Amino acid sequence: MAVAAKNAYHHGDLRQSLIDAAIALIGEEGIGDLSLRQVARQVGVSHNAPYRHFEDKEALLAAVAEQGFQSLRVVMEAARQGLPPNSPQGLEAIGVAYVQFALRHPAYYRLMFGEYRCNFSKYSALAEAARRSFMVLVNAIEEGQRTGIFRAADPVDMARVAWSLVHGQSMLALDDKLQVQQGEEFEAFLKFSSQMLIQGLAVQA
Repeated sequence: MAVAAKNAYHHGDLRQSLIDAAIALIGEEGIGDLSLRQVARQVGVSHNAPYRHFEDKEALLAAVAEQGFQSLRVVMEAARQGLPPNSPQGLEAIGVAYVQFALRHPAYYRLMFGEYRCNFSKYSALAEAARRSFMVLVNAIEEGQRTGIFRAADPVDMARVAWSLVHGQSMLALDDKLQVQQGEEFEAFLKFSSQMLIQGLAVQA
């Protein structure tokens, strides 16, 4: 990995190489002991090299979290591709994809939302990436409102309700407190809870 990272650096990709190395280290060892020196060693560059792109550890973590929100947005958008716009299945697919992302990338997800969460007011690119990932939910709800599926309420508030559900499920599952077996049983539970949410958001007969 170090050789590849050095070659990437010579081609101007040091910043991304450092982010990738930080993601790998977070996945293996967690966030607490991560340092710029450790990331530099993982990439195979001098311990001063990361400071060309990141002033400190927090700035690196903000970049990692930003990429995490970008990846989450892509996953959620892909989940609803090909589904009919006049069906609530899109919101269900987004919810399932969200929780699955959290379970596949637990340390990454905790960085995005947990105790190491960076100050959004200090890192505008991170704040924008988080906003755009949240807007996937808002857009799905607005689409459902246009097609007459969801009730005429504030779509942002409705998206917050949906996000609260999947975020709560994600954190409970990561902390092994949901008491649902991983696999088909867990996916069935996610779909069931999404359907319950959709019934609450739907236009009442």
